[in-house]
Amino acid sequence: MHTLNIVLVEPQIPQNTGNIARTCACTGARLHLVQPMGFTVTDAKLKRAGLDYWNKLDITYYDSLQEFLQRTTGEALYFFTTKGQRRYSDITYPNNAYLVFGREDKGLPEPLLAQHYANCVRLPMRGQLRSLNLSNTVAVGAYEVLRQWNFDDLATSGALHHSVK
Repeated sequence: MHTLNIVLVEPQIPQNTGNIARTCACTGARLHLVQPMGFTVTDAKLKRAGLDYWNKLDITYYDSLQEFLQRTTGEALYFFTTKGQRRYSDITYPNNAYLVFGREDKGLPEPLLAQHYANCVRLPMRGQLRSLNLSNTVAVGAYEVLRQWNFDDLATSGALHHSVK
């Protein structure tokens, strides 16, 4: 069994976090929320975006980025940033990988990116545009890791079948 970890550092928009929580629930990924956040976890917009998936989540909260980094020392951390030189799809993700995403308005702190430059990855996109939406970026990254793991532990049934005559 593989374990995927999704880390949101200081998320600001409750709807994004709700959508990401839903992605985590559907894929079995663990969600890590690093404070301070721009909302409370009781925010109605957050709950609405996550719908009835909250009881299906494995969530860990951290009081700060420093606490998160201390508690994950030695783990495989991959920092998603528009400043990364390597494409997210060029990485071979190990079990228990942590995909780390920054604030919607600022991304991850520059000193953190400089310290972990070799593990900074990006999604290719047109140069004149700033970035994709955070929840979309998380979904793209998560599903790349799951694809590499052959979608282990995810249901393969449920697809619509039709007979060919």
